[in-house]
Amino acid sequence: MKVAVIAHQKKRLGGDLDDLRDALASRGVTEPLWYQVPKSKKAPKKAKEAMENGAELLLVWGGDGTVRRCLDAVAGSGVPIGILPAGSANLLARNLGIPEDLDAALDIAMHGSTRTLDVGVLNGERFAVMAGTGFDAIMMQGADDAKKLLGQFAYIVSGLKAMRIDRVRARIDVDGDRWFDGRVSCVLVGNVGTAMGGLEVFPDARTDDGQLEIGVVRADGPWDWIGVFAHLVGGRADRSSLVRTTRGALVDVRLDRKVPYQVDGGDRKPAKRLEIHVEPAAVDVRVP
Repeated sequence: MKVAVIAHQKKRLGGDLDDLRDALASRGVTEPLWYQVPKSKKAPKKAKEAMENGAELLLVWGGDGTVRRCLDAVAGSGVPIGILPAGSANLLARNLGIPEDLDAALDIAMHGSTRTLDVGVLNGERFAVMAGTGFDAIMMQGADDAKKLLGQFAYIVSGLKAMRIDRVRARIDVDGDRWFDGRVSCVLVGNVGTAMGGLEVFPDARTDDGQLEIGVVRADGPWDWIGVFAHLVGGRADRSSLVRTTRGALVDVRLDRKVPYQVDGGDRKPAKRLEIHVEPAAVDVRVP
């Protein structure tokens, strides 16, 4: 089997990329196709190059951003991805039960089961975890600047600031029908259930059911958000009077002003409209 490695060269998983080479060699992979990238946005080109060169398994060393970009590049190809979770959040890996340990993650990538996953598509970009606008996007945007210094604590600091954002008017259609019309501080669409900090945002989410989870939060200020998070910690955010959820395959979000949005933790420029749909059975990923 021809193995390719797409590695974000600034990331670590216990050890560095020399440790990955040694771990591969100990498993009989002495000459993998090897591609290092300085930024996640460089990964798709290398993933496509790897497939053109005959890769039968793509090992991705990096965080959710690098993994998302590689999934986007290989979707529909049938080439499986093995995730080596070397980022700060690693949400897709955690939702799939892939540990943040080089040897354990590599064993799964090389010899685990292959699961076919749905992905979401937001304004033309695929995502495997979650995407949304408002609170979460502004939190991600703020955390990006502080992650090197604060690690995961950067999300807490940025989240406290994001609780103070002004709400926006949202009109949301799900599968062609008007589902919500009102002021919100967050619109979130999930392909998986667990978000940052192990919070179970969408308890019934599955990655292979052809559906996306949709949620809106109407919290207005920090005190409202504290109440929402109290329900989240208890595992029943949908019991909050400030939260509303549903499921669907096609979502159209129209806002009354431009607001930043995020795709698997990567912040994007403000937009007034988000067009989202599910792409069933799009990618193959190695899992325990």
